Amino acid sequence: MGYLNSVLSQSSQVHADDAPVSGGGLSQNGKFSYGYASSPGKRSSMEDFYETRIDGVDGEVVGLFGVFDGHGGARAAEYVKQNLFSNLISHPKFISDTKSAIADAYSHTDSEFLKSENTQNRDAGSTASTAILVGDRLLVANVGDSRAVICRGGNAFAVSRDHKPDQTDERQRIEEAGGFVMWAGTWRVGGVLAVSRAFGDRLLKQFVVADPEIREEKVDDTLEFLILASDGLWDVVTNEEAVSMVKPIQDPEEAAKRLMQEAYQRGSADNITIVVVQFLANEEESSNSGSG
Repeated sequence: MGYLNSVLSQSSQVHADDAPVSGGGLSQNGKFSYGYASSPGKRSSMEDFYETRIDGVDGEVVGLFGVFDGHGGARAAEYVKQNLFSNLISHPKFISDTKSAIADAYSHTDSEFLKSENTQNRDAGSTASTAILVGDRLLVANVGDSRAVICRGGNAFAVSRDHKPDQTDERQRIEEAGGFVMWAGTWRVGGVLAVSRAFGDRLLKQFVVADPEIREEKVDDTLEFLILASDGLWDVVTNEEAVSMVKPIQDPEEAAKRLMQEAYQRGSADNITIVVVQFLANEEESSNSGSG
């Protein structure tokens, strides 16, 4: 049923000028549930995409979740949504060396998108904040400024880093590649782009790479839930506030909708897209121990 829900959810991807959408599903092994909510917000166009997918690889139930925030149009974000996870799970080392498979899939997806862009005269790009669940491992891979936050032991922890051009190491990498960072309302690569890593962005590719930072977390009885969201949420809601809002809500779809509505009410000027993954076995264990 989880796989069916996941397939159905993919067909409801929001496009430009659509009303907010939401949905969710449950893994067939009962270990996690997920929900999503996505809205253009105050923008007239929609450049956010999301993916929620449950699959089987070598007998393992695999959860794949992503938020993709496009810029320069929706082309890059839509392409990454449609291709990244398929490229990942078809990688021969997906189970045996998941981190290298993720890095390869990001690189391959970026290269293939850039090839498909040869006839376009305007650069498009996208962030990608993704979470891959394999067994008792949670791997978070990030490019750009969409963010992943977990609740572990009741506390909020960022498990990705926003890639901004003014970060010391990012600025150094860009300058060593022959680029520059300058202030134009905010810090920008080449005075143009406010993220230092992204898919696409052909004209800035030498500096704006799609190399993900990957972090692995153990799925155990202290891990309660995960939030993936575009900066339409994080611009106006802190990590701690987001975790506090999700904590009392059992249904991850309702949790995602709550965060989306809060961001809108706080004046977020961007598209808003949120995926929440709840780790169910841990809820049962914590309630059995009397702490839930």
